[in-house]
Amino acid sequence: MRSVLARRLSLVAVAAAAVAMSGCQAATPAAAPPTTTMSSAAPTTAPPTTTVPATTTQPPTGHGQVIVLDPGHNGGNASHPAQINAQVPAGRGQSKACDTTGTATNAGYTEHAFTWDVANRVQADLTAKGYRVILTRPNDTGVGPCVNDRAAIGNQAQAAAVVSIHGDGSTAATAHGFHVEYANPPLNAAQGTPSTALATALRDSGRAAGFTTANYLGTNGLFGRPDLAGLNLSTRPKALIECGNMRNANDAAMMTSPTGRQQIADFIAAGIIAYLTH
Repeated sequence: MRSVLARRLSLVAVAAAAVAMSGCQAATPAAAPPTTTMSSAAPTTAPPTTTVPATTTQPPTGHGQVIVLDPGHNGGNASHPAQINAQVPAGRGQSKACDTTGTATNAGYTEHAFTWDVANRVQADLTAKGYRVILTRPNDTGVGPCVNDRAAIGNQAQAAAVVSIHGDGSTAATAHGFHVEYANPPLNAAQGTPSTALATALRDSGRAAGFTTANYLGTNGLFGRPDLAGLNLSTRPKALIECGNMRNANDAAMMTSPTGRQQIADFIAAGIIAYLTH
């Protein structure tokens, strides 16, 4: 009896162990850590994005085109008469003085100072638009360059446009207003339609800005002439603008004012851009 009872108890113990083992195996999946799915964990609201206005990414207008600005005369000319009176080629078989001292207002504001100031303002306007601007002189304290050398600077730069900046000095009592000059008759293709188109664009820009065209030279603000070396010797589209009559009280007030000079510079820059983009 004891041996039978012992065997039965042994069988019961084995069966209990088997049940216990099977219970541990069934519980294993329930104890596994939950898995993480990235897509289900993504935030429901995306962070805000910054949109740059289209106007700030537009390329500059100029695309690196070269513009030559020629501020008339120079501050050291008056003290170097032998140098500026030397004869140089002027085109059409002629010669003339290297340069002159320029004119001034009745109060003494000089043309060379005016043209230097305006040229730098035009340069700033054009550079901001993506143009490459070359000035024919580096400061307002030197001598020259001679008029033939000024033309050569534009030619050698292969400039898309060349503009000489001046102020007139007519002593006629009522003479006032600005005008634009070009070579006439033309001596090469660039002095033909391209130069007259540049002169016209400058004239139109000045008018649009509220400036009055000259009442004493040219026609409707345009004046073709054969006697200016800087125009005759140019092989690039070129015009010369007389921004006003410095001897006229009203014109002088505009030309001596920083605000007035900025307005003049702005319309010159706008005229150049209009010529190059239309």
